Amino acid sequence: MAFEFDSLRAEIAALSAVREVGRITGNSMGSLIVKGLHGASPGDRVLAGAGQLGGEVISVSETGALILPEGETGGLGIGNRVELVGKAELAPDSSWLGRIVDPLGRPLDGRPLLAGPERRPMVATPPDPAHRRGFGARLSTGVAVFDTLLPLVRGQRIGLFAGSGVGKSSLLARFARGVQADVAVIALVGERGRELREFTDKVLGPDGMARAVVVTATSDQSPLMRKRCLLSAMTVAEYFRDLGKHVLLLVDSVTRFAEAHREVALASGEVASLRGYPPSTAHALMSLCERAGPGSDGPGDITAVFSVLVAGSDMEEPIADIIRGTVDGHVVLSREIAERGRYPAVDLLRSVSRSLPGAATDAENDVITEARRLLSIYDQAEMMIHAGLYVAGSDPQIDRAIRLWPGLDGFLAESAPPGGNKASFERLQIHLKA
Repeated sequence: MAFEFDSLRAEIAALSAVREVGRITGNSMGSLIVKGLHGASPGDRVLAGAGQLGGEVISVSETGALILPEGETGGLGIGNRVELVGKAELAPDSSWLGRIVDPLGRPLDGRPLLAGPERRPMVATPPDPAHRRGFGARLSTGVAVFDTLLPLVRGQRIGLFAGSGVGKSSLLARFARGVQADVAVIALVGERGRELREFTDKVLGPDGMARAVVVTATSDQSPLMRKRCLLSAMTVAEYFRDLGKHVLLLVDSVTRFAEAHREVALASGEVASLRGYPPSTAHALMSLCERAGPGSDGPGDITAVFSVLVAGSDMEEPIADIIRGTVDGHVVLSREIAERGRYPAVDLLRSVSRSLPGAATDAENDVITEARRLLSIYDQAEMMIHAGLYVAGSDPQIDRAIRLWPGLDGFLAESAPPGGNKASFERLQIHLKA
């Protein structure tokens, strides 16, 4: 009860008897020109018209402030009132576990939501790099390949690169249910509206939702809301990290965040480059990724999985290239593998975990090296094998790779057995000795 009063006192303290007001002088192409907001700066929120339509200041000049609205501007005319609210902030709370919220912290499940006692900026600085800890212990994930060949450790940030329809969301849900963490924060950026309930009720399920906070902005919402979705999720993750929790942050997808950033940046007058993306895109993505990872003060960490949509499996497109160079490992999901029915469709030979070799013992690293070597040998000879050009006995290494390939390929689709990482490695060794 005392904590609820703390939240109420914080809400009252945030109220102001005086608020700066401007007037609309232009409304076109989904943006507003407002005069009179002399204290406005880029990033501030405003409320426009009698319907209190939200918006954000994206640029200011002597002629007025350029406002990008959070919704449709129909009904707003010249002279309508616009109130300056201030910086976009969020007040997360531990009671948000099990809840679905929008990027402004409003509940989407029809139930009241208690705001926390402290308001946090959505754009924050990462922990001091000189005082950040290194990677923590290896995590059990519930997926055999990530318990062995592509280990995930506490505080690691990985990119999950995939085209549409190859099992990306299902793998994220398995992480949400299976990865060792105190809290899971899930950002669904620009998803189809019908997929939200399907993801939370069926894919994630009650067990996954029990320790999760889902922040979502659907594809029909404004670019501001889609961009804020990931910023809000990161703010929620930082809140739990600062409580000393180990937070698992799952993002689906960072590509849609970048697309929303592009729309906002172009509306502010930034010139497009990088295949249509403005120069600020790289900084926006890298600064966002740096907010995740190991903490500095206190025991909390954020382990993050950023999914990246790669059209046509183009790993060299700008967003994929930026994320791959920023995070601590990348996992590639292959459409060809998915089409033959193996899920998760991890292309092991194109995937890397930068937590190795430190995340495994010397004996485990030997097992990982041997498994990757055999899969690579089979991959190089696969065309000859399927074309009937390879004659058994020509190369002992290829013969061994052919014999062990079905078991190793099947292992990449297995759920982790009871017993955690050690049991998964024992299972992998059995396949190598078959």
